[in-house]
Amino acid sequence: MRWFFLNNGGPCYVVSVGTYETAADGTSPVEGKKINGKLLQDALKELEKELEPTMIVVPEAVLLNKQGCDAVQQQMLAHCGDTMKNRVAILDVWEGYLPRNEPPFNNLIELARTGFGSSFLAYGAAYYPWVHTSVLQERDLSFLNIHPDSRATLVKCITDELNQMEMPKDKRNAQITEVNKITTATAGEAGPLAASLVTISPFYNTVLREMAKRLNLLPPSAAMAGVYTMVDNTRGVWKAPANVSLNSAVAPAVPISHEQQEDLNVTPQGRSINAIRSFIGEGTLVWGARTLDGNSLDWRYVNVRRTMIMLEESVRLAAKALVFEPNVASTWVTMKGMIANFLTGIWKRGGLAGAVPEDAFSVHVGLGETMTPEDILEGILRVTVLVAISRPAEFIEITFQQQMQKS
Repeated sequence: MRWFFLNNGGPCYVVSVGTYETAADGTSPVEGKKINGKLLQDALKELEKELEPTMIVVPEAVLLNKQGCDAVQQQMLAHCGDTMKNRVAILDVWEGYLPRNEPPFNNLIELARTGFGSSFLAYGAAYYPWVHTSVLQERDLSFLNIHPDSRATLVKCITDELNQMEMPKDKRNAQITEVNKITTATAGEAGPLAASLVTISPFYNTVLREMAKRLNLLPPSAAMAGVYTMVDNTRGVWKAPANVSLNSAVAPAVPISHEQQEDLNVTPQGRSINAIRSFIGEGTLVWGARTLDGNSLDWRYVNVRRTMIMLEESVRLAAKALVFEPNVASTWVTMKGMIANFLTGIWKRGGLAGAVPEDAFSVHVGLGETMTPEDILEGILRVTVLVAISRPAEFIEITFQQQMQKS
C-alpha cells in the first residue's frame, strides 16, 4: 500500500481477507507459511459489486506456491475480461526476484507465461523483475517484527556480543537485563527498548538492516497501479504508462539488457512481459506497456485496452441517460450528438488518432444504420462507434445495445 501511494496512487478499494492471525472461526489467511489462495480469489468476488475500480492488483499472490499463484492470477484475468470487462489486472512474475535462466527454475519467464493461461490476456499486464526499494526504513522495524519463537535466539546473540565487549561489569549486566526484556516486551514497551538496543548492539542494527533489505524487495504491481494513476491524471488514459521512473526504487532485483528486454516483449506465443530496467542518470524505469496479448494488433498495448474500456463505459452511460426517451429519430440525433461531442473532446486532447475528427471516429445510430424496424418496435436501441486509437482511419468498433424503458 505504501509503495502504491509513493508512486502517486490515489483513491482505491482495499478488500480485506483478514489478518495474519487466526480468526475467531478458525479461518486463517496463513497456512503454515503460505497465504490462503482461496481467500484471495474470494476477494475478487467482492469487487464484482463495485463499478469504480479500473485496475486490480493482488501482490500477495506471489507468496503462494506456483500452482496457487497461477490460480489467483488466472482468476484475476477472468474477473477483468469475462465478468466485469471494465478493468485490467496488473500481474507480478512469481519468484520474480530471481534471474530468469538460472537454477532452480532455469526458465522462470516461460514458467510465468504458462501460468498466466491463454484466456482474457488483453485484460492483463505483467512486469518483471521485482525491485529493491526504500519503502521501509530501519526505524520502521524493531524486534517485534521478528517471530516470537526466534526472539530468544536474538537475545542470546546480543548477550554473547555484549559479553565480548570491554565495559564495566555493572554496565554490562544492566544492558543484558535490558536485552532480556525482548522476549516479554509488549507493544507499548517496545519503543524505548528498541531505541536502547540500537545504541548498545551493533548486531541488532545488522539484523534491522537485513530485515529492511528483505522486506524492501517488492513485486512491482502495487507501484505500477500508482504509475497508471499518475499517467491517467497527468496525460490521459491513452498515454502509455512507460518510460516512467518508479519512486522509492533502489534498483531492479535482476539487471536486464536490451536483448533480454526485447525477448520479454516479443515472443511467438504472444505473452508479453514488461521489463523494469535501470539506466545511469535516469533511475529505475518502466520499460514497456504491453498486455499479455502481445500478438494482437488491436490489444497489444495496455493503454489501448484501457482507453477502449473508458470509451465503452462512456458510451454506455450516455445511452443510459436516454433510457426513458422514445426510440425515435430525435433521440438518435441527441444520442449521436452527445457521443460525438465527447469523442471530439478526447480527440482534441490527443486520445484519438487523426488529423480531423472524421479520421478519428464515427458514430452510427438509427433506422437502417444500426437498427431494423423490428428493433424499434421492440424498444431496442443500438449504437455503433468506430474509434481510431493507434492510427488514423484504422478503427476499432464499439457496439452497444440498450432496451429502452417505458415510464
